[in-house]
Amino acid sequence: MAVTTTVNLRALTSWVGIARLFAVVLSCLAFSLVASTGHFGGPYGTWCMFTWCFCFIVTLLVLLLELLELYPMLPLSWDDFTSAFSMLAALMVFTSSVVFPTTFISSPCSSNQCARQAVATTASCLCFLAYAVEVSLTRAKPGDISSFLSTVPGLLKVFEAYVACLIFSLLDGYNGEPGLMWCVAVYSICFIFTLLIIIFTIGRCLTYIPCPLEKMLVGYNFLAVLMYLTTTVLWPLYSFRGRSRPDPCGTNCWWNKRLGVTFLTIFNLIAYLVDLVYSTRMVFVRAP
Repeated sequence: MAVTTTVNLRALTSWVGIARLFAVVLSCLAFSLVASTGHFGGPYGTWCMFTWCFCFIVTLLVLLLELLELYPMLPLSWDDFTSAFSMLAALMVFTSSVVFPTTFISSPCSSNQCARQAVATTASCLCFLAYAVEVSLTRAKPGDISSFLSTVPGLLKVFEAYVACLIFSLLDGYNGEPGLMWCVAVYSICFIFTLLIIIFTIGRCLTYIPCPLEKMLVGYNFLAVLMYLTTTVLWPLYSFRGRSRPDPCGTNCWWNKRLGVTFLTIFNLIAYLVDLVYSTRMVFVRAP
């Protein structure tokens, strides 16, 4: 059976389409300029290049699927997928926009290589703004819950999972400390449940859960807040108790990594708390 396709030019001319076009061009510019310098080795450079390439490929694919109107054939919730991806891309590109210049650009910046790195950083920052605009344009209006991942609690789920991934990348030397092992268990449990919620939502599998989903999310967020409260206290207590900052303390210094985990834990605690407030309002406070 032949598959007929139609061209939907609104996928490119709408404000969301324009934001996606800017994201494609800017992400391509960022990784092309950095690739031309040949100076992006190590885990941080590899992460930045992966981020720009990944966002470029997926956003271009989204544009093509919407342009040819092929996305209804996919066995997933398209609005949830695009909302989750735009939020994830904004977070990834923002991280790369901070990590790349602090790692690779040295002062004074006078060489041709440094100039290309500076332009790539600028393109990355503008790319983040493009994705942020897309998130703002596609966010569900108050009272609209047809696409869960486009609501504030849904976007926060993506944020919480991403911050947990950043925490995992900084974990180092926690074995043998019961307090730190409990914190790692909290990070892992909350990450797994949050990721499952995102996957089930995109895959349209939430209807198979034999319990009221909205109330289950409220209960989960409440437990996550309590668990993250304990990690906010225990992680810095067990990490820095009786141990001062080494001198010198470079990029891979354990003290800097544990301080980063401390701040990221606080960020996720705030995210889960806001998530709990919004989820509770969505369930128990009905708009007239």
